Amino acid sequence: MVQAVELDIAGRKMRLETGRMAKLADGAVLASYGDTMVLATAVSSKILKPDVDFLPLTVNYLEKAYSAGKIPGGYFKREGAPSEKETLTSRLIDRPIRPLIPKGFSYETQVIASVLSVDQSMTSEVVGLTAASAALSISDIPFGGPLAGVKIGRVNGQFVVNPNMQELQSSELDLVVAGTEDAILMVESGANGLSESVFLEALALAHSEIKKIVAKIVELQALVGRTKRVVPVEPVGEELKRQVRESVAGPIREAVLIANKSDRQERLDQIMADAVDKLGEEDPVRCRQVKEVYHDVEYHEVREMILEKKVRADGRGASDIRPITCETSILPRTHGSALFTRGETQSLAVVTLGTSDDEQRIDALEGEYFRNFMLHYNFPPFSVGEARPLRSPGRREVGHGKLAERALKSVLPDKEAFPYTIRIVSDILESNGSSSMATVCGGTLAMMDAGVPIKKPVAGIAMGLIKDGDRVLILSDILGLEDHLGDMDFKVTGTREGITALQMDIKIEGITIDLMRQALEQARAGRLHILEKMQASLSSPRDSLAPHAPRIYTLQIKPDKIRDVIGPGGKVIRGIIAECGVKVNVDDTGLVTIASVDEASAQQAIDMVNRLTEEAVVGKTYLGTVRKIVDFGAFVEILPNVDGLVHISQLAEHRVQSVADELAEGEQVKVKVLEIDRQGKIRLSRKEALMESEQPPAAS
Repeated sequence: MVQAVELDIAGRKMRLETGRMAKLADGAVLASYGDTMVLATAVSSKILKPDVDFLPLTVNYLEKAYSAGKIPGGYFKREGAPSEKETLTSRLIDRPIRPLIPKGFSYETQVIASVLSVDQSMTSEVVGLTAASAALSISDIPFGGPLAGVKIGRVNGQFVVNPNMQELQSSELDLVVAGTEDAILMVESGANGLSESVFLEALALAHSEIKKIVAKIVELQALVGRTKRVVPVEPVGEELKRQVRESVAGPIREAVLIANKSDRQERLDQIMADAVDKLGEEDPVRCRQVKEVYHDVEYHEVREMILEKKVRADGRGASDIRPITCETSILPRTHGSALFTRGETQSLAVVTLGTSDDEQRIDALEGEYFRNFMLHYNFPPFSVGEARPLRSPGRREVGHGKLAERALKSVLPDKEAFPYTIRIVSDILESNGSSSMATVCGGTLAMMDAGVPIKKPVAGIAMGLIKDGDRVLILSDILGLEDHLGDMDFKVTGTREGITALQMDIKIEGITIDLMRQALEQARAGRLHILEKMQASLSSPRDSLAPHAPRIYTLQIKPDKIRDVIGPGGKVIRGIIAECGVKVNVDDTGLVTIASVDEASAQQAIDMVNRLTEEAVVGKTYLGTVRKIVDFGAFVEILPNVDGLVHISQLAEHRVQSVADELAEGEQVKVKVLEIDRQGKIRLSRKEALMESEQPPAAS
């Protein structure tokens, strides 16, 4: 039996339906919003995975090419590896859902959101998130939701709920928010330097819309929801809890104050291993219980130390920032480089400048477009002192890179003023807290080192939260340990004037607007401190590009001259490239870009293009080539593919009986332009040019 609920969001109908598709899944919801339709399914195994101390949850967002009336490219003509958008959206859906599935539910669980139809509303991500939440809510899978997602834009100073593609292109804000009835759980945003107060207004608007959707999911759940499974709880004896607590509490309090991350983690691991050896009795179940109690004690002790004593693992206060060092121009052959170090987190950021040939072509459901700015983030295992196989970038690496890319995108120069393709690579060399924010800082410094005229420097900081009832402490520049045992990971990037990107994940029931206001203000103070350190190293972009960076020169030609530069089958432009050793591109508007490391080669190419596109000027004398002789005169080519007629009467001062007596085909001759008529026909004179050459030079 088909059951559905409907509501209006921003003037468009949203419909959540179940009972028609994928009925064998534990939960399946078809969410429609305009012409965008996403089918979300949730399935969980009935077999408990033994010895698993994490939630075995997999979330996948899949875009079907047919949803936009397309056939996939490539040889196989079917969907292949996940695109960047699919990877990022899978992560976007996973992040708010995962904390709402209770601890101890160790059953293999899979959520799949499949885009079946897509319009130009650009809402498939938030529709997929809402559909996934609804599918979990109506299933028998334990879930602390429902939650929902909305997107907020800001056009001409006015907020727009779920903006479409056209509105997003002119929007100064792209904000995705997920939340429950009571609180916000996740935020993902890019902005053009907006103030903290504007962000808070946008978050409040998003939460008000989320509440409407959540209410409808609750209604659907009441119509068709199944009884939730009971989460299996393996009882741990009070005596064992006491023994573990007495054995590890003191050593943990001492260990967490070890400043060095590797030494601290080695000591904590040893404390747990000793407890297992001492109390586990070589019983696998009991050993697992000892580890579980150990983690509970570690969680409690670290949080109590921070809340009660206001002491953090490395001895800092709540708002203190770790020591920062910035170095630039450390790689001599690159176009721009920077080494940014904050505490035990270090990013090597390198900028490479390219031409339009280096732009990335993206074939998205919404249409094809090109990217001339890319940021790639790499997280090798040695950065955390581990030895494991190197693999292609995973969701975390793609997500961190995209966050840093959004943070920097709004300060890039306009393409007309700086016609380069920019690639930043951030290699994380050390990691102990927020390597993505180190990437933002390092990327800013590397671009300034490369001479990229960015509008303003950008810095980033990661904030944390420890909350126990009414006791709350917001932490600046969090360590990995504080991220792991804390309640919030809140990353904020921006300039001195405002925010350029924001990402937040909550591990508790949610966060209020008041708490977020406090976190944003504390983050602003930290961001300004980091910017001061960065600008002390390099205050502004360098005046010139690196010696090995390509120089790009532009010139505008008339569109009807494009064919003259390209030539038949590209013959002419290939000749310029081969002769001058440069890169040449011509777009449909007639904008010619010439790139070369050598200035002389670039100037040679510019002269050749100017020669090809030059137009005849009345009164100017040219050295032309006789192309054809006729009875009444000669046709002389004065510019490439531009010729005019020298009438027999204009060949010489004396009377000419035969044109062949004066000229021969292929001969070079000076001629003067007498007239260009409305049809573009050019009248030339050899006689006038000869008379000018015979005149004595003017007296000085």
